[in-house]
Amino acid sequence: METQRQKKIAGIIQEDVVDILQRAAIDGGLKGTLISVTKVSVTSDLSIAKVYISIFPNKNTEELMKGIKSNQPLIKHELAQRTRNQLRRVPELLFFLDDSLDYIENIEKSLKGEENPIENRDLLDKRKKL
Repeated sequence: METQRQKKIAGIIQEDVVDILQRAAIDGGLKGTLISVTKVSVTSDLSIAKVYISIFPNKNTEELMKGIKSNQPLIKHELAQRTRNQLRRVPELLFFLDDSLDYIENIEKSLKGEENPIENRDLLDKRKKL
């Protein structure tokens, strides 16, 4: 169960991280790419924040996630600058890809009969636990 404090800090982090990532994408020449932070969950001791990211279009998702993870110290520093009046200590940021939209899309395709997972066993990839 998340406390009010955890929720508040998660909200602050979510707002600022999405802004930081969107600006980095534009500066990096990825103008048509939409990066959104779908969820942030903060541990009870406020030391770690799990940041779930959704990227659209998802053609270069892997590459973007590698870039985001490798720039984690820079993102944390930028976040610390923005939140210095709100947070004493910025939690360690862990980035995860939120593939729930793709998962929902695959379910909808299956329901509409566009792709039958029974005929094509490759569509039944194991759902990863986050």
